[in-house]
Amino acid sequence: MTVTADPSVAEPAARIPDDPGERAAFLRALAEGGDAEAQALYAQLLLDGNGVAQDAAAGFAWFNRAAAQGHLMSLNMVGRCYDLGWGVAIDKARAAECYRIAAEQGLDWAMYNYATLLALGHGVTEDKAAAFGWFQKAARMGNAKAMNYVGSFHEDGWVVSRDMAKAARHYARAAEGGDFRGCFNHARMLSDKGRTEEALTWIERAGTTATPAFVEKAGAFLDASSVPAFRARGRAAIERGAARC
Repeated sequence: MTVTADPSVAEPAARIPDDPGERAAFLRALAEGGDAEAQALYAQLLLDGNGVAQDAAAGFAWFNRAAAQGHLMSLNMVGRCYDLGWGVAIDKARAAECYRIAAEQGLDWAMYNYATLLALGHGVTEDKAAAFGWFQKAARMGNAKAMNYVGSFHEDGWVVSRDMAKAARHYARAAEGGDFRGCFNHARMLSDKGRTEEALTWIERAGTTATPAFVEKAGAFLDASSVPAFRARGRAAIERGAARC
């Protein structure tokens, strides 16, 4: 997940150097001066090892400093660090608390992350109804990953009545928004309608942003598919997309 620029610092952000090392030094100077957006951006560079030696613990510390100033994406990222063990020991309960606070203040990514933990019962008591509510809120704000999960709830009949038409609509929106799981689920729905060639196009598109683990899992699903074109060309399509990354 990337940290998005705050309009209030658009002018400094516009002056960020193109060279990765110079960019890191520029942002660090602003961060040390107390600029919350720069602290968030510099934390992300440390997390990724982009233009600076990778140091997840330092990134976690900078996200905390920005979060203390009310920077919501940084609070969400503190949650991500606790959730996935980036620079700190995994603590799902703390992750959930960070997500909840940022979600209640209107951040769609925090809504999505909090909903995920609620759906799985990680760090909080499992509550699929509450999870669905948060996924819906994030989806209404344009979060493509949340749209995909709303589709899954409708497809699987979790909390709501099973409705394949609603599932298909949400998957289509998620795919158009760039979510790789949405692309793949949209392809499945298109295949069910006999639109196999169009489905293969979306499978390839899914590969362009999918994680390696998802590419492998999807490839195995396609290999075992009852759709002849998927068995013959599905894995090649998603791997072709992944090669374009």
